Amino acid sequence: MSPQSRTRSEDPLGPGASPPATLLERLRLLRQIVSSEANAILSSVANLSPSAVQAAEMTAQCEGCIIVTGVGKAGLVGQKLVATLASTGSPSHFLHPSEAVHGDLGRVRPSDLVWAISNSGRSEEVVRIAPHLRENSSGLIALTATEDNPLAAAADCVVAIGKHDEACPNGLAPTSSTAVMMAVGDGIAMLASHLRSFSPQDFARFHPGGALGKKLAEVDQIMRPLEACRVASKDTTIRNAMVTASKTGRRTGAVMLVDQWGRLAGLFTDSDLARLLEQRDDAALDEPINTRMTINPATARSGSLLGDATAVMSHRRISELPVIDDEHRPLGLLDITDLVSLTQSCQQPATVPFAR
Repeated sequence: MSPQSRTRSEDPLGPGASPPATLLERLRLLRQIVSSEANAILSSVANLSPSAVQAAEMTAQCEGCIIVTGVGKAGLVGQKLVATLASTGSPSHFLHPSEAVHGDLGRVRPSDLVWAISNSGRSEEVVRIAPHLRENSSGLIALTATEDNPLAAAADCVVAIGKHDEACPNGLAPTSSTAVMMAVGDGIAMLASHLRSFSPQDFARFHPGGALGKKLAEVDQIMRPLEACRVASKDTTIRNAMVTASKTGRRTGAVMLVDQWGRLAGLFTDSDLARLLEQRDDAALDEPINTRMTINPATARSGSLLGDATAVMSHRRISELPVIDDEHRPLGLLDITDLVSLTQSCQQPATVPFAR
């Protein structure tokens, strides 16, 4: 084997290396590329300084919009960070540097904060507009590899992410550097969101659609309302409860039992009834239902998140979960059949709790 061949074999990512010939070699190369990006992100942690915290504080305190700008791959990273910021409580939009010098600088207001992204800090288009952005906004944050470049010099806050070898086999295409930019940008956005006390309920307002939106919806939006549920007095018999609490259409799998003040006292499910029939205990049908009901059943408070409620159902392996108000009065019922239909409509695999 020639020295050149040995070099290529030992450095599959090096410039001029032979293309991997086998599936195993290609898989190894792919894993090495992804590992290079992951290692770059991990190494960037040591480069983070108080300036990154300052950037998050400035972002959280911004009373206007976060204007993100960058060109090339850094610009594409910036567009992704705009989406992250906007969905976590920091209104934002992207400003293309080339469009900025042709009138779009007018989109920047004194109450806005600017994020300018450039790995080298020398991207001509970004450096050219940096002074104008700083002058017309509340501040300019530079996200660059080092603090020694023209963009950093024009900024109020510099977040240095460090220099990283690209995962590209030729060492040229922005790969590791852009991965670090995105990770650090996400970190700043997440800290700013936390400083804003951005809650899951706030997040749900910006994500009403799809599986994520449904998970973050409040139980009140998904439950069957009380008028569609079976409700009976805890003092009635099982037979009467089954007759008087019947509903037309697709019924719920349980009867909610209330006391004289209308508060939830227990739950009697179709599974409970099936067990009595299997045991041929016909006499029990004329007993008070409170002798057979589940006392103090699991419940969900009005206003709680659907994701939390379904987690309770899954953990406790139950198929019905009453929704109650602060006075412990039932407002509706979460039924597993509705949740399965909802999951399927979001095109996600259904996780079905075991029926009680």
